[in-house]
Amino acid sequence: MSDRSEPTSILFICLGNICRSPLAEGIFTHLVEQRGLSDRFHIDSCGTGDWHIGKSPDARA
Repeated sequence: MSDRSEPTSILFICLGNICRSPLAEGIFTHLVEQRGLSDRFHIDSCGTGDWHIGKSPDARA
């Protein structure tokens, strides 16, 4: 990996952002933290639809 001053942005996208993308974000964040690489990434998730605006991710995610 190159020695960059800016973190790499990772965006997980699904339809509603209440299950798949928040789950992927959480798993990837956990793996990055386990490896001590948190300063190298900016991780987020979003949805392409507006059906669930303001709702929290599903508890199963």
